[in-house]
Amino acid sequence: MEREAMEFDVVIVGGGPAGLSAAIALKQHNADLSVCVLEKGAEIGAHLLSGALFDPVALKELLPDSWQQAPLGIPVNDDQVHLLQNARRALQLPHWAVPPRMHNDGSHILSLGNLCRWLGQQAEQLGVEIYPGFTASELIMEAGRVRGVITGDLGLDRAGNPKSDHVPGMALHGRYTLFAEGARGHLGKQLIAEFNLENSAQPQHYAIGFKELWQVPPGQAKPGQVLHGSGWPLAGLRSGKSQGGFYLYHMDGNQVAVGLIVDLNYSNPWLSPFDEFQRLKHHPLIAQTLLGGERISYGARAITKGGWHSLPRMHFPGGLLIGCNAGTLDFSRIKGIHTAMKSGMLAAKTVAMTLRGGDEGGRDLAEYQDALQQSWLGQELKTARNFGAALHRWGPWLGGAFNWLEQRGASLPLLGSITLLDKEPDYRQLRMASRCQPISYPKPDGKLSFDKLSSVYLANTSHDEDQPCHLKLQDASIPVAVNLPTWAEPAQRYCPAGVFEIVESESQPYLQINAANCIHCKTCDIKDPSQNIIWTPPQGGSGPNYPNM
Repeated sequence: MEREAMEFDVVIVGGGPAGLSAAIALKQHNADLSVCVLEKGAEIGAHLLSGALFDPVALKELLPDSWQQAPLGIPVNDDQVHLLQNARRALQLPHWAVPPRMHNDGSHILSLGNLCRWLGQQAEQLGVEIYPGFTASELIMEAGRVRGVITGDLGLDRAGNPKSDHVPGMALHGRYTLFAEGARGHLGKQLIAEFNLENSAQPQHYAIGFKELWQVPPGQAKPGQVLHGSGWPLAGLRSGKSQGGFYLYHMDGNQVAVGLIVDLNYSNPWLSPFDEFQRLKHHPLIAQTLLGGERISYGARAITKGGWHSLPRMHFPGGLLIGCNAGTLDFSRIKGIHTAMKSGMLAAKTVAMTLRGGDEGGRDLAEYQDALQQSWLGQELKTARNFGAALHRWGPWLGGAFNWLEQRGASLPLLGSITLLDKEPDYRQLRMASRCQPISYPKPDGKLSFDKLSSVYLANTSHDEDQPCHLKLQDASIPVAVNLPTWAEPAQRYCPAGVFEIVESESQPYLQINAANCIHCKTCDIKDPSQNIIWTPPQGGSGPNYPNM
């Protein structure tokens, strides 16, 4: 197929904090570089979702003269951690008992989407070309190196045939290509396999993070207050020792953000992360803020949380993995925006210095990994290397105690030398459905708790019904022949948008994929126990649209 082609010095896939920081930094290093950013969302910020608690350290480095002009939301002024003991009781930890890295002095509560819209404006002012609504669907490989990407075709029908408005994808060639797709990136996953980037790493680990934005009555919001916690409804045998934690962030304008993070290493296939989140909001600690309010937005997405031991090799001939595509989030701080930004800035410096020396592109930039390890980002991730593994191994109480001791005594030789590994990937953790206790969830009350379909409506998700299904099955028989009898087809429950549905028919049940509901969280690509589902980007501009999230 004949395709139009464009040439750039650097092509960046993904308009999130890592990709935009890389674009800005590239232009700062060399204003003459041609830089292009591809963003699959309809606009910058459309697909971005985070709590979002923001440490501005990287932003100050990136834009030292203008960082305060960014939409920084509201500073944290009250920082609390609670352990939910059951459906009614909570225990607030004293300040001294909270692991030091969970303190949020100097952080801001903001909208990641709004921050990145502003970063996009700064990038464009420097001459960066940003193309929203275009997916990077294929790699361009030449002689064993990455030479750019091909954007997805527009105007294909469900069978993949061109419609009257068909526009073929373009080939975007770059001397170097930076992949900043976010958690479980489609092309990042291919690159990891193609170049064996995970050979020396532990399996990557993930969580699914939920977020709702609420408008609450005057007087119920406490601007600047931050609540974190763990325990109920996740901890315990009922849910297969699932783990995670909640957050409640009080913003300006009588708005609050509430969410639940559920580790995807849970073992009970009957667990529904979405319904656990809905249960959470009935706890008095949460309900007292939300009652009488209105839910105005909803979203969910996967979180890459394996940390230091799960980082793949991030360099390969012709490109780099950056941000959550590689897994730079610091789970011990529940923060990944500043780390993603720093990884993009380090990548930009590496590429700019290489190109300044007359390089034609395509090299394996191993010096990037060295630069990352020697930076404050590398030190931060190394310090937090045991955090997730400790919680997985010993749970929130003993694991939390270990993390407190390790962070307080990091300089002690014994504690500083401890390494905990987490060797089993999340999808292998599910037990057979017949050996687990089914979970009965209460019906939503329409005041604090809601169903999936009404929630998806608030994600403003939109897909052309007449386009190829972007959720691919490697073997169409597996959902019914394997997953249903073994794990009661858990896709029906781990998906936060009701995409996967087992439909009973006169002959035999079948899996129905409601792809139009998809909010691009990629949990299916991660948690499917048969590793049969492959998430691919749909037509450019499709998916959720998260305002102020």
